[in-house]
Amino acid sequence: MYAIVDVETTGGKFNEEGITEIAIYRHDGDQIVDQFISLVNPERRIQPFVVGLTGINNDMLVNAPKFWEVAKRVVQITDGAILVAHNASFDYRMLKLEFERLGFEYERETLCTVELSKKLLPGQPKYSLGRLVKELGIPMTDRHRASGDALATVKLFELLMSKDIEKKIVSKALRTNPLNRIQPNLKDLVNTTPTETGVYYMYDQGQNLLYIGKSNNIRKRLSQHFTNQSKKSRELQKLVHSVSYERTGSEMIALLKECQEIKHHQPPFNAALKHNVFTHSMYYDTSKAGYIKFWIGPHNPDRENVLTTFKSAGSAKGFAERLVENYQLCSRLVGLEKGTGACFKHGIKECDGACINAIDPKEYNERAQRILERYDLDDVNMLIIDKGRTADERSAVLVEDGKYVGYCFYDLNFQVNNPDVLRNLVTRYKDCRDSRHIIKAYLRSNPKTKTIQLNTVD
Repeated sequence: MYAIVDVETTGGKFNEEGITEIAIYRHDGDQIVDQFISLVNPERRIQPFVVGLTGINNDMLVNAPKFWEVAKRVVQITDGAILVAHNASFDYRMLKLEFERLGFEYERETLCTVELSKKLLPGQPKYSLGRLVKELGIPMTDRHRASGDALATVKLFELLMSKDIEKKIVSKALRTNPLNRIQPNLKDLVNTTPTETGVYYMYDQGQNLLYIGKSNNIRKRLSQHFTNQSKKSRELQKLVHSVSYERTGSEMIALLKECQEIKHHQPPFNAALKHNVFTHSMYYDTSKAGYIKFWIGPHNPDRENVLTTFKSAGSAKGFAERLVENYQLCSRLVGLEKGTGACFKHGIKECDGACINAIDPKEYNERAQRILERYDLDDVNMLIIDKGRTADERSAVLVEDGKYVGYCFYDLNFQVNNPDVLRNLVTRYKDCRDSRHIIKAYLRSNPKTKTIQLNTVD
């Protein structure tokens, strides 16, 4: 659990300042679950330059609660949480200072988004909150007011969590926060997870990663893990002590993230998933007569001209049949019929004769080329737009030069129209054949998924 905080102060000499406004958003690592925002009467004058910066003046605070009147709420909303702030040492110092004036000791674990940004977003020109949100395209209102700055820090923190491939943020939270641990049994653990699409992580008591999985319903999938009676499942059930998860909204991002995370962390219980899950591929070439032809064969990751991949021969054949129907192709040139001469469909006048060279290859290839443009990623630069984690959010997967670059989430009211902003938002992963296969397979299975050529994003 996290408490993302921002305070505005009077300014003045060190340790003589007072808090004039406070905003705290309690965050469970997935979304905001509680919030507290209030002006505070600091019982001292505000420095003129601070009035100009924040717009908060002495008259506004005359009837505001004093800190001792909000202290209990501050304790409650930050209880059991890691304090997160942009320049956390300042906000934490101010909270400790106000509590010391009341005669109480206030201790919390802290995370600083300045330091996290330097590690997870290297190469930024500056790491002030205002500059970072501008570079990353994070919407921001009420700059230099507690609520506006804290909300921007929430968005920044969520972005940093998505880029935290090493899981250092989550690991620290799991060590200090017992809420996600088994209390008292696996059923309680399952109930802490959502019924949404995402990636989940299982840890042992020492916070060693045991297993990574993906599901369209995380809670349901965990229930299956914890009720399965296989030898491997029973062993996992004995070791699991805590679970974390990341919602993705998009099934494609969940698949990509699961694949990359398993490769990176190599959890011991994912050994069965390390082998290639694709058994068949559709390949393409040009016949001697000049027609683009397709055929299905055993999956070979080293072979060129792979259009897309499949987990079974049956799904490969079904896809080929849909190509024939949807693009008016010859079934023989899609590998569904062997032999020579006219295909069966030509005899019933459902094929225009590419099988016997009765149609101009250029005319036939115009239809076949649409398939290559849709499914072949070689040299492609595009965005794949899909669901986000909330109703007002979308996800974007970035492909450059035919290679998977990474993904990001963006708000519907924020138009991603700048390549530099987009690249800053993207959580980057190492490209691999498996990632490209996942993208191809997803586009094949979800033909209505929106794609945008990158050169249209300028």
